[in-house]
Amino acid sequence: MATLIALAVAGIVLVAVVLPAEYDIDPLGTGEMLGLVVLSGGGAEPAIPVRADGLIDQPAGYRLDTRSFDLEPGEFVEFKYRLEAGQAMVYSWAASYWVRSEMHSEADGAPEGTAEFFEVVERALRRNGSYVAPFPGIHGWYWLNETDRPVTVTLHASGFFEVAAEFREGVPPVSYDIMTTPGDSVP
Repeated sequence: MATLIALAVAGIVLVAVVLPAEYDIDPLGTGEMLGLVVLSGGGAEPAIPVRADGLIDQPAGYRLDTRSFDLEPGEFVEFKYRLEAGQAMVYSWAASYWVRSEMHSEADGAPEGTAEFFEVVERALRRNGSYVAPFPGIHGWYWLNETDRPVTVTLHASGFFEVAAEFREGVPPVSYDIMTTPGDSVP
């Protein structure tokens, strides 16, 4: 008899208290009356509206890269990161003296010599910004020293790239694996 009474009391407690407090199920209205539905989230404010745009999930963490390029008078360098469509990077670069700067990209499968330009500056000392790749390919800068003195360009970039390439006249392209991540110790 005691077992049956205990089972009945447990059933009443389950329906009157546990279900409203834990699962927002209140068939008897006791959870609302006792103020227990707030524990389950029921009766709380509606969910926060979340936009579907603005965030782009990436398959891996972002990388950090810093490079310096020495340019003699009349010399140029191109430096580009491999980015997929929708991948982003943030950058800052500075030159020790005036350079011509172009930010451009070459889409995968585009005819050789075809580029999309995003910025062309005849005389620049520095640029800062962010960039989201509109298509998969290589994305980066061309710097030309049009002065009569040596110039050093220093680039700082962080983004969702893993490889980069450096292009100079008369030299085969040089590829770089970008391995530094935010948790690494950076001097």
